Amino acid sequence: MSDGFLPYGRQWIDDADIEAVTTCLKSDYLTTGPAVSAFERAFATVVQAPHAVSCHSATAGLHLAYDALGLGPGQCAIVPAITFVATANAARYCGADVIVCDVDPDNGLMTPDTLSEALQQLVGRPGLVAPVHLAGVPCDMPALAELARAHGLSVVEDASHAVGSLDEAGSPTGACPHSDAAVFSFHPVKTLACGEGGMVTTRDAALAERMALTRSHGVVREADRFERSAGADEPWWYEMQALGWNYRMPDINAALGLSQLNKLELFASRRRQLARAYDDLLEGQGSLLAPSAGRAGVDPCRHLYNIRIDFQALGKPRAQVMTELREQGIGTQVHYIPVHQHPYYVRLNGERTLPGAEHHYARTLSLPLYPMMADEDPERVVSALKVVLGL
Repeated sequence: MSDGFLPYGRQWIDDADIEAVTTCLKSDYLTTGPAVSAFERAFATVVQAPHAVSCHSATAGLHLAYDALGLGPGQCAIVPAITFVATANAARYCGADVIVCDVDPDNGLMTPDTLSEALQQLVGRPGLVAPVHLAGVPCDMPALAELARAHGLSVVEDASHAVGSLDEAGSPTGACPHSDAAVFSFHPVKTLACGEGGMVTTRDAALAERMALTRSHGVVREADRFERSAGADEPWWYEMQALGWNYRMPDINAALGLSQLNKLELFASRRRQLARAYDDLLEGQGSLLAPSAGRAGVDPCRHLYNIRIDFQALGKPRAQVMTELREQGIGTQVHYIPVHQHPYYVRLNGERTLPGAEHHYARTLSLPLYPMMADEDPERVVSALKVVLGL
């Protein structure tokens, strides 16, 4: 059992990762080099998608995907209330409106019923829907996609938490059988770490080409792709063909990502093992203390182990619980403050009540979960939690 501080999440960096980055640092390319394309090819293979486009963060990936799908002014993006604000913000970068969708109160996920309610608010031209696989638990993508398509909406999976997760059919998240694209995060607390980094997978070659263009200023350097013949024979020639951004992933990050990807099976197995241990330890506590409900039929690789605590019934504020756990060397976090409650979105959309999201937010707490935890650490965490809660 670890006797030191247990954060809610952390990266696992080993000698192979350090060697991979060191090799890159000694090479001719620190950016726009071969490590990026190697990471993209390997990631696409692992998630069984034809195309993968790297970028410097999942936020950038969401923006690239939304833009490539044509999202813009006069359109709406539907996002779940329980997500990091980037899922919604990327739509605002495109000039689109945001409809915040309610979620299942027991797992925080967008559902067919909550999406149906949100679709009633659609105005203007069709935009997109962005389901979020919260904590690595895949949403009901077949049903959500069917609803979205019936209303002319594109579908972008925010899979920032879900690398290594499997859907009902056993397909990896990111294979995109029901969506236009899926976006992943490689922030240090995620399952794979690049320092910072993101990846967008898709089955659409034209979409991948558009995102690869706009992630690098919209600039083309290949002569066979030039739109103007003047200067095409000049060795320095390039063309800006679209308004893009500097969203590239450096080779240093890609080298780390590729090394981490080689350990995905190990990371995923360990996360599943620790999550099962938590499940067993929390069994039988009733509605006062329980794991997140999850979804039947899917096999999540949990980025977070989020639980449900009835703080009101227990008579103990969440902040106090977190403080007392921290005093015992246990870090926790809350995922997430509902999007519709942030001041920016209140000013944009007005005050709204989303009962599922608000019920989920009131009870959620994320416990430590990362592969380097010892086998006994979940017991340490749950034992301390029960003492703090008076159970």
